[in-house]
Amino acid sequence: MSRRLVSALAALAAVPLVIGLAGCAADSGGSAESGETNETVKIGVVGKSDEQWPAFVEAAAAEGITVELVDFGSYEQPNPALTEGEIDLNQFQHIVYLAQYNDASGEDLTPIGSTAIYPLGLYSQKYDDVASIPKGETVAVPDDASNQARALLVLQSAGLIELTSGGTIFSDLSDVDESASKVKVTALEAALIPTSLPDVAAAIINNDFVTQAGLSFADAIAQDDPSDPNALPYVNIFAARADDAENETYLKLVEIFQTDPDVQAGLLASSGDTAVALQTPVPDLVESLKTVQKDVAANS
Repeated sequence: MSRRLVSALAALAAVPLVIGLAGCAADSGGSAESGETNETVKIGVVGKSDEQWPAFVEAAAAEGITVELVDFGSYEQPNPALTEGEIDLNQFQHIVYLAQYNDASGEDLTPIGSTAIYPLGLYSQKYDDVASIPKGETVAVPDDASNQARALLVLQSAGLIELTSGGTIFSDLSDVDESASKVKVTALEAALIPTSLPDVAAAIINNDFVTQAGLSFADAIAQDDPSDPNALPYVNIFAARADDAENETYLKLVEIFQTDPDVQAGLLASSGDTAVALQTPVPDLVESLKTVQKDVAANS
């Protein structure tokens, strides 16, 4: 969903194509000390220019792993690319987004490590605060299901709309109680919202696209709370094919991401100091995915 990627409880979202390997590119014969590369791993991301990635590639190389970042322009691409073996891992989404993909596609992609959780913000080029937005104005939200639900919860907590269901990870525009809401809500593709910001009163913008709108994360006039203990489904993750869940090289890459100080500094910088870095146990991530995927299937 990360910037990164960021879904919907108290509303926590969200987040790249080269034909490649279906597994490992080479056997593990070299060593980092000798300068030889053991494996090449292709990782799909949304936002290759984010500051954590150069540091991550360098840190992985020091461990004998060549990382090739494959940059995607929208959230719809990295999971199919992973499923088809065009990349080995991806890192752009939270658990809710992955659950919805698995349910819709019948696939079994799985989390192998956490990265961070990001607050989802409401931005405006016309108004300095939520209270200044006039009644009847239009606010834009992402059109993908998981981020739309989370965005609607942000708007509800900001007092701009009322949701008939009270708000869940399945909320969509049909849940908006128009008669009780201060603003109208329209859905747009997440990548297009930044360029559409001048045309609406405000918009929920995924972290990956905030700077494209000429904004900083500090410009948000409302956002959700990433420290909420119920936010686990909105933790951003590394995802792999189920058969690769125990791949030692992939797990080593997760460890590098979570523990290398330069990677963590880049993660914080690229998120405008909003990212909350996490080392959530993988069994907890997997269990959360199972729970959310079951809920998604029941509501399909």
